[in-house]
Amino acid sequence: MFAAIPFPDISPEIFSFTIAGREIALRWYAMAYIVGIAIGWQIIKLALNRPGLWRNGPPMKVSQLEDLLTYIVVGVIGGGRLGYVFFYKPADFLAAPLDILKIWEGGLSFHGGFLGVVVAVYLFSRRHKVPLPDLADIIAVAATPAVLLVRIANFINAELWGRQTDLPWGVIFPGQAAQACGTLLEPCVRHPSQLYEAGLEGLLLGTILILLAFRFGALKKPWLLSGVFFMGYGIARFLVEFVRQPDAQFVSVGNELGLAFHINGYGLTMGQTLTLPMILVGLTVVIMAVRR
Repeated sequence: MFAAIPFPDISPEIFSFTIAGREIALRWYAMAYIVGIAIGWQIIKLALNRPGLWRNGPPMKVSQLEDLLTYIVVGVIGGGRLGYVFFYKPADFLAAPLDILKIWEGGLSFHGGFLGVVVAVYLFSRRHKVPLPDLADIIAVAATPAVLLVRIANFINAELWGRQTDLPWGVIFPGQAAQACGTLLEPCVRHPSQLYEAGLEGLLLGTILILLAFRFGALKKPWLLSGVFFMGYGIARFLVEFVRQPDAQFVSVGNELGLAFHINGYGLTMGQTLTLPMILVGLTVVIMAVRR
């Protein structure tokens, strides 16, 4: 038997109660978004209160943060849901379109949520006459705490788990993760890919962005932090995809790796395929920002 770590006994629900026969629950996944957005709010507020960090002073007033938060929440939820629908399960939702509205049943795509935030930030910038580069850069810094906490919540939910492994830090996930291994005498040990992503996309990338913004004057170079976020997240996600179990809809007979695309004989998962444009755009933006 391989050395492995048993899955911790943590309920996905923080607490629950019943009102009028209907159960209401607060889940770690929802709390991750709430706390992550709250931390991001404080990061933006801190930056706005330090005029020396910016080229021409803070791009907006602290009093405008509440309105910005509304735009971002709508962008995350709306974009994340539509991205999940179109990228991962278009046929299912075409058969039952009203199911698109059932966000309480889960199903959000990071790439869709990211695009939703891009649109929301653009609309906020236009309406409030806030310079788009400055706004995009500070939001790039503020987004990483939510990424970190949501990936940890994915781990608690025992979802988005990794491929099978014999490494000593492999985790014995319960439920579908164990069933997907088939009938095995040994426990099903998998990469804790959610924690890999939390460390790379959240903690490491967030630390780099905060240092660039608050220590190295990166907010004075328009689009630099946005480019670093694009490129850093893209690289991290691309690498983790090598050990992350592909989504079930991409696994078929003869395609156990869940490959969605091929480049010169090398197979790419859907996550990698969606991430490549982020890396290329991020690299281009960083080069242009540095040269400027």
